[in-house]
Amino acid sequence: MENRFEGKIVIVTGAGSGIGEAAARGFVAEGATVVLTDTVAEKITATAADLPDGTATAVVADSANWDDIRKVVEDTVAAHGHLDVLVNNAGTLANGPVEETEVEEWHRVIETDLSGVFYGTKAAIPYLIESKGCIVNTSSVSGMAADWNMSAYNAAKGGVNNFTRAVALDHGKDGVRVNAVAPGLIWTDLVEDKKDDEEQKAKFAERIALGRPGQPDEVADAILFLASDAARFITGAILPVDGGTTASNGQPQQA
Repeated sequence: MENRFEGKIVIVTGAGSGIGEAAARGFVAEGATVVLTDTVAEKITATAADLPDGTATAVVADSANWDDIRKVVEDTVAAHGHLDVLVNNAGTLANGPVEETEVEEWHRVIETDLSGVFYGTKAAIPYLIESKGCIVNTSSVSGMAADWNMSAYNAAKGGVNNFTRAVALDHGKDGVRVNAVAPGLIWTDLVEDKKDDEEQKAKFAERIALGRPGQPDEVADAILFLASDAARFITGAILPVDGGTTASNGQPQQA
């Protein structure tokens, strides 16, 4: 394994499971020291304990809370002297048409999926300017085009995409790169309800060029690429990691 991140300090939010956990493990495997955040203490504590001593710190924090994420960033820099990579990964979703979406649900999704990206970025940017570091946001194919019955999630992820581009423009001359991955269907806790629904799985398989859902480590590999020097001339990009879902124009397969 390459040590692309030897000596680097990385924060990964929503690292208790799924894509965030896979990314944290990938960064550690390639030499980084990682701060894992999540609202579920048991998950990040278990992940940190499973990594080599001194490579990972688990911090219970809510990415939808400005004070929480600001403290995570400040404490990380105080402990390690610098910050090199921020992965804004924490996310949630809500299902249902707009008239059935409760106001509280709307705010929960927007605060976690969109405001959380803003909070993390705002807190980290001064330190990333110093280190010439980078940010990778976890967006979604749902931010590139819409889904049925997921208006709050679509709005949040669409916002993440354009926020990513805007911050890339604002801070490119500071040497800070800002990109996002846009996963399609990935087997994580967020889509646990779909794993046993064979009809739903078949419908998804029809729309995925590679014919299967993705795994968290496949998205993590893309995150690590965008955070690495191999992507040193890439900023403002939204990289689909979707097995070819967005390669389609949306029409059904024809004979």
